[in-house]
Amino acid sequence: MSKNNDPQVQTFGCRLNFYESEVMKDHAKNAGLEDTIIFNTCAVTKEAERQARQAIRKAKRQNPNAKIIVTGCSAQITPDTYAQMDEVDQIIGNDLKLKAESWGLESDEKILVNDIMSVTETASHLIDGYEDHARAFLQVQNGCDHRCTFCIIPYGRGNSRSVPIGVITEHVKHLVEQGYNEIVFTGVDVTSYGHDLPGEPTLGQMIRRVLALIPDLPRIRLSSLDPVEIDDDMWCLIAEEPRFCSHLHLSLQAGDDMILKRMKRRHLRQDVIDVCKRARHLRPDIAFGADIIAGFPTETDEMFESTMRIVEECDITYLHVFPYSEREGTPAAKMPQVHPPLRKERAARLRELGEKQLQSMLQRNTNKEMEVVVEKGNIGRASNFLPVQLSRVYDIGQITKIKTSDLIKDNELIAA
Repeated sequence: MSKNNDPQVQTFGCRLNFYESEVMKDHAKNAGLEDTIIFNTCAVTKEAERQARQAIRKAKRQNPNAKIIVTGCSAQITPDTYAQMDEVDQIIGNDLKLKAESWGLESDEKILVNDIMSVTETASHLIDGYEDHARAFLQVQNGCDHRCTFCIIPYGRGNSRSVPIGVITEHVKHLVEQGYNEIVFTGVDVTSYGHDLPGEPTLGQMIRRVLALIPDLPRIRLSSLDPVEIDDDMWCLIAEEPRFCSHLHLSLQAGDDMILKRMKRRHLRQDVIDVCKRARHLRPDIAFGADIIAGFPTETDEMFESTMRIVEECDITYLHVFPYSEREGTPAAKMPQVHPPLRKERAARLRELGEKQLQSMLQRNTNKEMEVVVEKGNIGRASNFLPVQLSRVYDIGQITKIKTSDLIKDNELIAA
Protein backbone atom coordinates (compact mmCIF):
# COMPACT_ATOMS: atom_id res chain seq x y z
CA MET A 1 0.00 0.00 0.00
CA SER A 2 1.03 3.63 -0.44
CA LYS A 3 2.52 5.41 2.54
CA ASN A 4 -0.49 7.68 3.02
CA ASN A 5 -2.91 4.69 2.89
CA ASP A 6 -4.91 6.24 0.03
CA PRO A 7 -6.87 3.72 -2.07
CA GLN A 8 -5.05 2.12 -4.98
CA VAL A 9 -6.53 0.97 -8.29
CA GLN A 10 -5.20 -1.81 -10.51
CA THR A 11 -6.66 -1.61 -14.01
CA PHE A 12 -7.04 -4.24 -16.73
CA GLY A 13 -8.25 -3.93 -20.31
CA CYS A 14 -9.28 -0.97 -22.43
CA ARG A 15 -8.38 2.69 -22.29
CA LEU A 16 -11.89 3.52 -21.09
CA ASN A 17 -11.26 1.36 -18.03
CA PHE A 18 -8.08 3.29 -17.26
CA TYR A 19 -9.84 6.64 -17.21
CA GLU A 20 -12.78 5.31 -15.24
CA SER A 21 -10.23 4.12 -12.68
CA GLU A 22 -9.22 7.73 -12.07
CA VAL A 23 -12.84 8.57 -11.23
CA MET A 24 -13.11 5.61 -8.85
CA LYS A 25 -9.88 6.54 -7.13
CA ASP A 26 -11.25 10.01 -6.40
CA HIS A 27 -14.60 8.62 -5.20
CA ALA A 28 -12.92 6.11 -2.90
CA LYS A 29 -10.57 8.72 -1.48
CA ASN A 30 -13.40 11.21 -0.90
CA ALA A 31 -15.37 8.46 0.85
CA GLY A 32 -12.52 8.08 3.32
CA LEU A 33 -11.49 4.59 2.25
CA GLU A 34 -8.03 3.65 3.48
CA ASP A 35 -5.91 0.54 2.96
CA THR A 36 -8.10 -0.39 0.01
CA ILE A 37 -7.13 -1.91 -3.33
CA ILE A 38 -9.64 -1.68 -6.19
CA PHE A 39 -9.40 -4.03 -9.16
CA ASN A 40 -11.03 -2.70 -12.34
CA THR A 41 -11.34 -5.87 -14.41
CA CYS A 42 -11.70 -6.71 -18.10
CA ALA A 43 -13.79 -9.48 -19.68
CA VAL A 44 -12.52 -9.43 -23.28
CA THR A 45 -10.49 -12.64 -22.88
CA LYS A 46 -10.11 -15.49 -20.43
CA GLU A 47 -6.48 -14.45 -20.02
CA ALA A 48 -7.47 -10.96 -18.86
CA GLU A 49 -9.70 -12.51 -16.21
CA ARG A 50 -7.00 -14.97 -15.13
CA GLN A 51 -4.51 -12.13 -14.73
CA ALA A 52 -6.99 -10.19 -12.59
CA ARG A 53 -7.57 -13.14 -10.23
CA GLN A 54 -3.81 -13.72 -10.00
CA ALA A 55 -3.22 -10.03 -9.19
CA ILE A 56 -5.92 -10.10 -6.49
CA ARG A 57 -4.31 -13.07 -4.74
CA LYS A 58 -0.86 -11.50 -4.95
CA ALA A 59 -2.11 -8.17 -3.57
CA LYS A 60 -3.74 -9.87 -0.61
CA ARG A 61 -0.56 -11.83 0.19
CA GLN A 62 1.46 -8.62 0.13
CA ASN A 63 -1.20 -6.55 1.95
CA PRO A 64 -3.06 -8.94 4.27
CA ASN A 65 -4.94 -6.13 6.03
CA ALA A 66 -6.10 -4.39 2.85
CA LYS A 67 -9.73 -4.32 1.78
CA ILE A 68 -10.12 -5.76 -1.73
CA ILE A 69 -12.90 -4.37 -3.99
CA VAL A 70 -13.46 -5.81 -7.47
CA THR A 71 -15.33 -4.00 -10.26
CA GLY A 72 -15.24 -3.69 -14.05
CA CYS A 73 -16.67 -5.81 -16.88
CA SER A 74 -15.60 -9.20 -15.55
CA ALA A 75 -17.06 -8.42 -12.11
CA GLN A 76 -20.30 -7.27 -13.77
CA ILE A 77 -20.66 -10.40 -15.91
CA THR A 78 -19.50 -13.07 -13.42
CA PRO A 79 -19.67 -11.54 -9.91
CA ASP A 80 -19.96 -14.97 -8.27
CA THR A 81 -16.47 -15.87 -9.52
CA TYR A 82 -15.00 -13.12 -7.37
CA ALA A 83 -17.45 -13.55 -4.49
CA GLN A 84 -16.07 -17.06 -4.03
CA MET A 85 -12.54 -15.73 -3.55
CA ASP A 86 -11.60 -15.40 0.11
CA GLU A 87 -9.38 -12.43 -0.75
CA VAL A 88 -12.29 -10.32 -2.03
CA ASP A 89 -14.37 -8.17 0.33
CA GLN A 90 -16.80 -6.56 -2.12
CA ILE A 91 -17.88 -6.60 -5.78
CA ILE A 92 -19.29 -3.39 -7.32
CA GLY A 93 -21.06 -3.36 -10.70
CA ASN A 94 -20.00 -1.36 -13.74
CA ASP A 95 -22.65 1.36 -13.48
CA LEU A 96 -22.39 1.69 -9.70
CA LYS A 97 -18.61 2.10 -9.77
CA LEU A 98 -18.93 5.59 -11.29
CA LYS A 99 -21.33 6.88 -8.63
CA ALA A 100 -19.81 8.57 -5.59
CA GLU A 101 -22.47 7.12 -3.27
CA SER A 102 -21.34 3.55 -4.08
CA TRP A 103 -18.04 4.04 -2.27
CA GLY A 104 -17.71 3.74 1.48
CA LEU A 105 -21.06 1.97 1.82
CA GLU A 106 -21.36 -0.36 4.77
CA SER A 107 -23.31 -3.30 3.38
CA ASP A 108 -23.90 -6.85 4.51
CA GLU A 109 -24.03 -7.86 0.86
CA LYS A 110 -20.76 -8.83 -0.78
CA ILE A 111 -22.14 -8.32 -4.31
CA LEU A 112 -23.45 -4.88 -5.30
CA VAL A 113 -24.28 -5.46 -8.97
CA ASN A 114 -27.33 -4.17 -10.89
CA ASP A 115 -28.88 -5.52 -14.08
CA ILE A 116 -26.70 -3.57 -16.51
CA MET A 117 -29.29 -3.95 -19.29
CA SER A 118 -31.77 -1.91 -17.24
CA VAL A 119 -29.40 1.09 -17.02
CA THR A 120 -30.62 3.88 -19.32
CA GLU A 121 -28.39 6.80 -18.37
CA THR A 122 -24.70 7.55 -18.23
CA ALA A 123 -23.17 8.53 -14.90
CA SER A 124 -24.26 11.92 -13.58
CA HIS A 125 -20.87 13.35 -14.54
CA LEU A 126 -18.57 12.95 -17.50
CA ILE A 127 -15.44 10.92 -17.10
CA ASP A 128 -12.27 12.72 -18.03
CA GLY A 129 -8.84 11.18 -18.03
CA TYR A 130 -5.55 12.74 -18.87
CA GLU A 131 -2.59 11.36 -20.77
CA ASP A 132 0.40 13.07 -19.17
CA HIS A 133 -1.60 16.32 -19.53
CA ALA A 134 -0.96 16.25 -23.29
CA ARG A 135 -4.62 15.56 -24.07
CA ALA A 136 -7.87 14.89 -22.26
CA PHE A 137 -10.09 11.88 -22.83
CA LEU A 138 -13.83 12.34 -22.53
CA GLN A 139 -16.36 9.52 -22.39
CA VAL A 140 -19.35 10.66 -24.44
CA GLN A 141 -21.03 7.27 -24.82
CA ASN A 142 -21.17 3.93 -23.00
CA GLY A 143 -22.52 0.47 -23.78
CA CYS A 144 -23.34 -1.24 -27.09
CA ASP A 145 -26.58 -2.31 -28.81
CA HIS A 146 -24.86 -4.76 -31.14
CA ARG A 147 -23.98 -8.40 -30.52
CA CYS A 148 -20.83 -9.36 -32.38
CA THR A 149 -20.31 -13.09 -32.00
CA PHE A 150 -16.87 -12.77 -30.38
CA CYS A 151 -17.76 -10.06 -27.86
CA ILE A 152 -19.06 -10.29 -24.29
CA ILE A 153 -18.69 -6.58 -23.52
CA PRO A 154 -22.37 -5.55 -23.99
CA TYR A 155 -23.15 -7.80 -21.01
CA GLY A 156 -20.59 -5.88 -18.97
CA ARG A 157 -21.42 -2.39 -20.21
CA GLY A 158 -25.12 -2.59 -21.08
CA ASN A 159 -26.94 -1.01 -24.00
CA SER A 160 -25.78 2.18 -25.71
CA ARG A 161 -26.23 5.40 -23.72
CA SER A 162 -25.15 8.90 -24.72
CA VAL A 163 -24.17 12.04 -22.84
CA PRO A 164 -26.28 15.09 -23.85
CA ILE A 165 -24.55 17.66 -26.07
CA GLY A 166 -24.97 20.45 -23.52
CA VAL A 167 -23.23 18.45 -20.82
CA ILE A 168 -20.36 17.56 -23.16
CA THR A 169 -19.98 21.20 -24.20
CA GLU A 170 -19.73 22.44 -20.62
CA HIS A 171 -17.11 19.86 -19.80
CA VAL A 172 -15.08 20.63 -22.92
CA LYS A 173 -15.18 24.35 -22.05
CA HIS A 174 -13.81 23.51 -18.62
CA LEU A 175 -10.97 21.45 -20.10
CA VAL A 176 -10.06 24.17 -22.61
CA GLU A 177 -9.96 26.69 -19.76
CA GLN A 178 -7.54 24.33 -18.00
CA GLY A 179 -5.25 24.52 -21.02
CA TYR A 180 -5.98 21.28 -22.89
CA ASN A 181 -5.42 21.66 -26.63
CA GLU A 182 -6.57 18.23 -27.73
CA ILE A 183 -9.60 16.28 -26.54
CA VAL A 184 -10.34 12.67 -27.47
CA PHE A 185 -13.99 11.60 -27.49
CA THR A 186 -14.27 8.00 -26.42
CA GLY A 187 -16.90 5.35 -25.77
CA VAL A 188 -17.65 1.65 -26.17
CA ASP A 189 -19.42 2.16 -29.54
CA VAL A 190 -18.98 5.87 -30.10
CA THR A 191 -20.58 5.99 -33.58
CA SER A 192 -23.90 4.90 -32.04
CA TYR A 193 -23.92 8.23 -30.19
CA GLY A 194 -27.27 10.02 -29.91
CA HIS A 195 -29.84 7.34 -30.78
CA ASP A 196 -31.13 7.42 -27.20
CA LEU A 197 -31.28 11.23 -26.89
CA PRO A 198 -34.16 13.59 -27.79
CA GLY A 199 -33.94 14.47 -31.48
CA GLU A 200 -31.45 11.63 -32.03
CA PRO A 201 -28.37 13.76 -32.83
CA THR A 202 -25.57 11.94 -34.60
CA LEU A 203 -21.94 11.84 -33.51
CA GLY A 204 -20.99 14.20 -36.32
CA GLN A 205 -23.72 16.67 -35.35
CA MET A 206 -22.54 16.60 -31.74
CA ILE A 207 -18.91 17.27 -32.70
CA ARG A 208 -19.85 20.10 -35.08
CA ARG A 209 -21.97 21.67 -32.33
CA VAL A 210 -19.15 21.45 -29.78
CA LEU A 211 -16.62 22.97 -32.19
CA ALA A 212 -19.02 25.79 -33.08
CA LEU A 213 -19.69 26.63 -29.42
CA ILE A 214 -16.01 26.42 -28.39
CA PRO A 215 -13.92 28.16 -31.07
CA ASP A 216 -10.87 28.12 -28.77
CA LEU A 217 -10.65 24.29 -28.86
CA PRO A 218 -7.76 23.49 -31.23
CA ARG A 219 -8.29 19.74 -31.75
CA ILE A 220 -10.82 16.94 -31.41
CA ARG A 221 -9.88 13.31 -32.03
CA LEU A 222 -11.95 10.11 -31.92
CA SER A 223 -10.74 6.98 -30.16
CA SER A 224 -12.41 4.48 -32.52
CA LEU A 225 -15.40 4.22 -34.81
CA ASP A 226 -17.46 1.77 -36.82
CA PRO A 227 -16.67 2.24 -40.53
CA VAL A 228 -20.30 2.00 -41.73
CA GLU A 229 -21.71 4.48 -39.22
CA ILE A 230 -19.96 7.65 -40.41
CA ASP A 231 -22.82 10.14 -40.77
CA ASP A 232 -23.09 13.07 -43.22
CA ASP A 233 -21.96 15.61 -40.64
CA MET A 234 -18.87 13.50 -39.91
CA TRP A 235 -18.01 13.52 -43.61
CA CYS A 236 -18.33 17.32 -43.56
CA LEU A 237 -15.93 17.44 -40.61
CA ILE A 238 -13.40 15.29 -42.46
CA ALA A 239 -13.68 17.49 -45.55
CA GLU A 240 -13.88 20.97 -44.03
CA GLU A 241 -12.82 21.11 -40.38
CA PRO A 242 -9.05 21.29 -39.73
CA ARG A 243 -9.64 21.04 -35.97
CA PHE A 244 -11.01 17.51 -36.50
CA CYS A 245 -7.85 15.38 -36.51
CA SER A 246 -6.84 13.67 -39.76
CA HIS A 247 -6.77 10.25 -38.11
CA LEU A 248 -9.53 7.63 -37.98
CA HIS A 249 -9.22 4.40 -36.04
CA LEU A 250 -11.57 1.80 -37.54
CA SER A 251 -13.16 -1.16 -35.81
CA LEU A 252 -12.25 -3.38 -38.77
CA GLN A 253 -11.72 -6.83 -37.14
CA ALA A 254 -11.24 -8.69 -40.47
CA GLY A 255 -10.97 -8.15 -44.21
CA ASP A 256 -12.84 -11.23 -45.45
CA ASP A 257 -16.59 -11.13 -46.06
CA MET A 258 -17.35 -14.61 -44.74
CA ILE A 259 -15.46 -13.96 -41.49
CA LEU A 260 -17.14 -10.57 -41.10
CA LYS A 261 -20.55 -12.24 -41.49
CA ARG A 262 -19.63 -14.90 -38.94
CA MET A 263 -18.47 -12.15 -36.59
CA LYS A 264 -21.89 -10.50 -37.16
CA ARG A 265 -20.20 -7.24 -38.06
CA ARG A 266 -22.21 -4.49 -39.78
CA HIS A 267 -19.77 -3.94 -42.64
CA LEU A 268 -18.27 -5.94 -45.46
CA ARG A 269 -14.87 -5.68 -47.08
CA GLN A 270 -15.94 -3.26 -49.82
CA ASP A 271 -17.58 -0.95 -47.27
CA VAL A 272 -14.20 -0.39 -45.60
CA ILE A 273 -12.44 0.17 -48.91
CA ASP A 274 -15.10 2.72 -49.91
CA VAL A 275 -14.86 4.57 -46.58
CA CYS A 276 -11.07 4.83 -46.76
CA LYS A 277 -11.17 5.92 -50.42
CA ARG A 278 -13.77 8.62 -49.71
CA ALA A 279 -11.98 9.90 -46.61
CA ARG A 280 -8.66 10.10 -48.43
CA HIS A 281 -10.28 11.92 -51.34
CA LEU A 282 -11.69 14.52 -48.94
CA ARG A 283 -8.50 14.78 -46.89
CA PRO A 284 -5.40 13.39 -48.63
CA ASP A 285 -3.22 13.45 -45.49
CA ILE A 286 -5.62 11.32 -43.41
CA ALA A 287 -4.22 8.27 -41.62
CA PHE A 288 -6.07 5.10 -40.62
CA GLY A 289 -5.69 2.71 -37.74
CA ALA A 290 -7.60 -0.53 -37.25
CA ASP A 291 -8.42 -3.23 -34.72
CA ILE A 292 -7.95 -6.69 -36.25
CA ILE A 293 -8.57 -10.18 -34.84
CA ALA A 294 -6.25 -12.88 -36.19
CA GLY A 295 -7.36 -16.50 -36.29
CA PHE A 296 -11.11 -16.06 -35.80
CA PRO A 297 -12.96 -19.41 -35.84
CA THR A 298 -13.18 -21.00 -39.34
CA GLU A 299 -10.60 -18.56 -40.78
CA THR A 300 -8.72 -20.28 -43.61
CA ASP A 301 -5.38 -19.23 -45.09
CA GLU A 302 -7.24 -17.58 -47.98
CA MET A 303 -9.51 -15.65 -45.62
CA PHE A 304 -6.53 -14.44 -43.62
CA GLU A 305 -4.78 -13.30 -46.81
CA SER A 306 -7.87 -11.17 -47.58
CA THR A 307 -7.30 -9.37 -44.28
CA MET A 308 -3.62 -8.88 -45.08
CA ARG A 309 -4.54 -7.39 -48.47
CA ILE A 310 -7.12 -4.94 -47.14
CA VAL A 311 -4.47 -3.41 -44.87
CA GLU A 312 -2.41 -2.62 -47.95
CA GLU A 313 -5.35 -1.67 -50.19
CA CYS A 314 -6.66 0.84 -47.64
CA ASP A 315 -3.13 1.87 -46.59
CA ILE A 316 -3.90 1.33 -42.89
CA THR A 317 -0.99 2.47 -40.76
CA TYR A 318 -1.69 1.79 -37.08
CA LEU A 319 -2.67 -1.83 -36.45
CA HIS A 320 -3.99 -3.08 -33.12
CA VAL A 321 -3.74 -6.86 -33.62
CA PHE A 322 -5.24 -9.48 -31.31
CA PRO A 323 -5.00 -13.27 -31.69
CA TYR A 324 -8.55 -14.58 -31.29
CA SER A 325 -9.32 -15.71 -27.74
CA GLU A 326 -12.38 -17.83 -26.92
CA ARG A 327 -14.80 -16.11 -24.59
CA GLU A 328 -17.26 -18.37 -22.80
CA GLY A 329 -20.84 -17.24 -23.40
CA THR A 330 -20.25 -15.97 -26.94
CA PRO A 331 -21.45 -17.69 -30.17
CA ALA A 332 -17.93 -17.64 -31.63
CA ALA A 333 -16.65 -19.88 -28.83
CA LYS A 334 -18.89 -22.67 -30.18
CA MET A 335 -17.59 -22.38 -33.75
CA PRO A 336 -14.77 -24.58 -35.15
CA GLN A 337 -11.58 -23.09 -33.73
CA VAL A 338 -8.30 -22.20 -35.42
CA HIS A 339 -5.31 -23.89 -33.78
CA PRO A 340 -3.85 -21.42 -31.19
CA PRO A 341 -0.26 -21.48 -32.57
CA LEU A 342 -1.65 -20.57 -36.01
CA ARG A 343 -3.57 -17.65 -34.48
CA LYS A 344 -0.33 -16.34 -32.98
CA GLU A 345 1.54 -16.86 -36.26
CA ARG A 346 -1.09 -14.86 -38.17
CA ALA A 347 -1.06 -12.12 -35.56
CA ALA A 348 2.72 -11.88 -35.89
CA ARG A 349 2.42 -11.56 -39.68
CA LEU A 350 -0.13 -8.78 -39.32
CA ARG A 351 2.07 -6.90 -36.85
CA GLU A 352 5.00 -7.24 -39.25
CA LEU A 353 2.83 -5.78 -42.02
CA GLY A 354 1.78 -2.99 -39.68
CA GLU A 355 5.42 -2.13 -39.04
CA LYS A 356 6.01 -1.95 -42.81
CA GLN A 357 2.95 0.30 -43.24
CA LEU A 358 4.13 2.63 -40.48
CA GLN A 359 7.59 2.94 -42.03
CA SER A 360 6.03 3.88 -45.35
CA MET A 361 3.92 6.61 -43.76
CA LEU A 362 6.89 7.97 -41.81
CA GLN A 363 8.86 8.26 -45.05
CA ARG A 364 5.98 10.16 -46.70
CA ASN A 365 5.99 12.69 -43.86
CA THR A 366 9.66 13.67 -43.82
CA ASN A 367 10.54 17.30 -44.68
CA LYS A 368 7.00 18.51 -43.94
CA GLU A 369 5.58 21.32 -41.87
CA MET A 370 3.02 20.26 -39.27
CA GLU A 371 1.45 21.20 -35.95
CA VAL A 372 2.05 18.87 -33.02
CA VAL A 373 0.78 18.55 -29.47
CA VAL A 374 3.72 18.05 -27.10
CA GLU A 375 3.74 14.86 -25.05
CA LYS A 376 5.91 13.56 -22.23
CA GLY A 377 9.50 12.95 -23.27
CA ASN A 378 9.34 15.86 -25.70
CA ILE A 379 7.52 13.92 -28.37
CA GLY A 380 5.07 15.83 -30.55
CA ARG A 381 1.95 14.13 -31.91
CA ALA A 382 0.74 15.32 -35.31
CA SER A 383 -2.90 15.52 -36.36
CA ASN A 384 -2.44 12.23 -38.26
CA PHE A 385 -1.04 10.70 -35.02
CA LEU A 386 2.55 10.39 -36.21
CA PRO A 387 5.11 10.95 -33.42
CA VAL A 388 7.87 13.54 -33.84
CA GLN A 389 11.03 13.85 -31.73
CA LEU A 390 11.32 17.58 -31.00
CA SER A 391 14.59 19.47 -31.16
CA ARG A 392 14.09 21.48 -27.97
CA VAL A 393 12.09 21.47 -24.73
CA TYR A 394 8.44 22.48 -24.82
CA ASP A 395 5.69 22.45 -22.22
CA ILE A 396 3.58 19.28 -22.19
CA GLY A 397 0.26 19.93 -23.94
CA GLN A 398 1.56 22.89 -25.93
CA ILE A 399 0.75 23.10 -29.64
CA THR A 400 3.68 24.11 -31.79
CA LYS A 401 4.49 24.29 -35.49
CA ILE A 402 7.54 22.32 -36.59
CA LYS A 403 9.15 21.00 -39.74
CA THR A 404 10.31 17.42 -39.92
CA SER A 405 13.76 16.56 -41.19
CA ASP A 406 14.58 13.68 -43.53
CA LEU A 407 15.55 11.51 -40.54
CA ILE A 408 13.54 8.73 -38.85
CA LYS A 409 14.59 7.13 -35.57
CA ASP A 410 12.81 4.55 -33.38
CA ASN A 411 9.66 4.79 -35.52
CA GLU A 412 9.50 8.55 -34.95
CA LEU A 413 10.04 11.52 -37.21
CA ILE A 414 12.81 13.93 -36.22
CA ALA A 415 12.14 17.66 -36.15
CA ALA A 416 14.56 19.80 -38.14
